Amino acid sequence: MSLTIHDSRAAWGRLGVTVLAGTVGNVGMWSVIVALPMMAADFGLERAQSSALFAATMIGFAIGNVLTGRMLDRQGLVPTLLLAGLLTGLGHIVTGFAPNAWVAGGAQVAVGLGTAGCFAPLMADISHWFRRRRGIAVSIAASANYLAGIVWPLLLNLWIPVMGWGQAYALTGVLVLALLPGLIWVLRHPLPAEARAGDAATAGGRSLQIPQKTLLLMLSLAGVACCVAMSMPQVHIVALCMDLGFGPAVGAEMLSLMLAGGVVSRLIGGVISDRIGGLATLLLFGALQMCALFLYLPFDGLISLYVVSLIFGLSQGGIVPAYAVIVREYMPASVAGANVGIVMMATILGMALGGWLSGAIHDWTGSYTAAFLNGIVWNAANIGIVLWLLSRGGRLQFSPRSGKAAASA
Repeated sequence: MSLTIHDSRAAWGRLGVTVLAGTVGNVGMWSVIVALPMMAADFGLERAQSSALFAATMIGFAIGNVLTGRMLDRQGLVPTLLLAGLLTGLGHIVTGFAPNAWVAGGAQVAVGLGTAGCFAPLMADISHWFRRRRGIAVSIAASANYLAGIVWPLLLNLWIPVMGWGQAYALTGVLVLALLPGLIWVLRHPLPAEARAGDAATAGGRSLQIPQKTLLLMLSLAGVACCVAMSMPQVHIVALCMDLGFGPAVGAEMLSLMLAGGVVSRLIGGVISDRIGGLATLLLFGALQMCALFLYLPFDGLISLYVVSLIFGLSQGGIVPAYAVIVREYMPASVAGANVGIVMMATILGMALGGWLSGAIHDWTGSYTAAFLNGIVWNAANIGIVLWLLSRGGRLQFSPRSGKAAASA
């Protein structure tokens, strides 16, 4: 194989298997959301306390993105995914049979660590296989996270009424342990050395008028802010539906609909980022997400919540992949795994903070109205950071030939 491996048929085939592996491995982000109300009832937890179980998962996920990103750079994809699958599968099994919330919380940290190994490392790995279509490739890989959010909640919604949340959770872990190794075997071949050398030579083709460490810090702050806002509907839609008397099954359906919209949004965002660059794409979808959050304030009917949840998914799905694209546009390829992992860690910390904070605000106020307003404020902070970064990068110029935007300092 030669340098032509980039954007080749082999690269697209690898992307397809990457999506399947991500769909299996990203279950940990969504299984806890579906089971959270039942966990709270069994363990005798209030809303904020049960949200801490989600926060424990996201803390593990956040730390795991950094650790597995560095592991990818140093040891390759196969060991990273094997460790990820083991932690995710066993963590689900332990949680399913946990005697109390403390054991469940510890196991959920392991679930988060494992799930991270099937998130940032898969995006970073596939970014090496593409140049001209890197934006759409990374977005497709990131869509596996939302595909997991479509498939697994629906499966758990079928299993939980039959066997209870604990056994359903354990079954989920068993399936992860059974399905992931075969997909890892298909992904065992790394990018050829000569192609990797060429990829490294073209990395960092754009520059901002700030040090790279400052860029990484600002991207991390933006990631926290946008995901505090994003977490409000994603984490609490099931609980919101229960408060309104619609039941957890309706909430799970809304979550799946939201994430289906997110898949579409991520694909559109990938095409857009190949045209205008990652920063401009991040600004666009950040603004759309904030507009969608406003729609939750006046609408609380059954049909209207389905519609608003779909709109929210269509509005925000392009945000997270844009961060990975920005890292690959402005930073060296040799540390792509670590840097993508750091920024993804920030987004997940935002999800953890937002998930807990929204539950706490609900307990303080008795409704989710103030929680949505809190998310809108954080979203505005994200937009401000991205505008500042764009101002440091100069004017964006659209290039129809290359399908990318060039930043002139």
